Amino acid sequence: MSLEEYKGVFTFAQQVDHKLEGVALELIGKGKELAKDLGTDVTAVLIGSDVKDLADTLAQYGADHVIVVDDPKLKDYRTEPYAQALTGVINEFKPEIMLVGATAIGRDLGPTVSARVKTGLTADCTSLEIGNFPLNAPEDKQKKNQLLMTRPAFGGNTIATIACPDNRPQMATVRPGVMVKCEPNKSAKADIIEYKADLTENNKYVEILDIVKEVGKKVDIMEAKILVSGGRGVGSAENFKLLEDLADAIGGTVSCSRAVVDNGWLPKDLQVGQTGKTVRPNVYFAIGISGAIQHVAGMEESDIIIAINKDESAPIFEVADYGIVGDLNKILPALTEAIKAQKAEA
Repeated sequence: MSLEEYKGVFTFAQQVDHKLEGVALELIGKGKELAKDLGTDVTAVLIGSDVKDLADTLAQYGADHVIVVDDPKLKDYRTEPYAQALTGVINEFKPEIMLVGATAIGRDLGPTVSARVKTGLTADCTSLEIGNFPLNAPEDKQKKNQLLMTRPAFGGNTIATIACPDNRPQMATVRPGVMVKCEPNKSAKADIIEYKADLTENNKYVEILDIVKEVGKKVDIMEAKILVSGGRGVGSAENFKLLEDLADAIGGTVSCSRAVVDNGWLPKDLQVGQTGKTVRPNVYFAIGISGAIQHVAGMEESDIIIAINKDESAPIFEVADYGIVGDLNKILPALTEAIKAQKAEA
């Protein structure tokens, strides 16, 4: 493999039902930073059927070029045709870096494609930067301008920085909500490159018989501006009524830690943390949450963190902007009533 042939930062622009996923725009934002360090540009890869009109949105969020792979076989996500399409793009255009969102689709597509193009993939990255590798080697022993991919390892007890110095592209999946979108330039128009993929039906193709969409009743916690999040310390599913009352009073949404989901108190789509969702609300209430690194990894970028815990030595206070030590059963009703009273006066 001639590494010099591989140039540019590519991102997978995931769309479902003709709607771009938020992580597709977040990856372009991070891609712009990486591309600037490498002196190159960012190309978004848009795969689907009749999706060309989404290309301008990708350009508005920073994509210098948009490769469109459009085919009726790509209307709905299936591993094999999508893998053939993205593998074809990589083999044809030879990107130095290929970023994929760590969604249900991305976690299926990324590893499949990396195996086909014979390169490595670092999953669920929380940080990406350009640097020299190995990190602690003498400078003359380091390889320059490598993609340094950082992710939690060993159950979140340590942080690993991984590189792929001998193969290209350097591939990573990135969790939604971790990276930041660029401010959109509404006047930008896409530089579109149309690519005709060789989609060959084989015994790996599946047939979609029906698609059943679940109607969600809750707000997506990744979009919420205020989150009232509870942990094991809340004590019971019934006690989450206290958090719901506070959330209703302040215009927020209830979320939780993994322990709450494991206990069956709340559904997994409300879980924040390494094995849940990464969130960036304006205000994050951490109530009865100890502050394990696995949870903190999913909420530490919140603008303001308010911790309520009866254990004054709980690690959550180390990342909190404001902390209240005490019994949540007394604090939450008083806080809720105070907020309601203030709103009534206003």
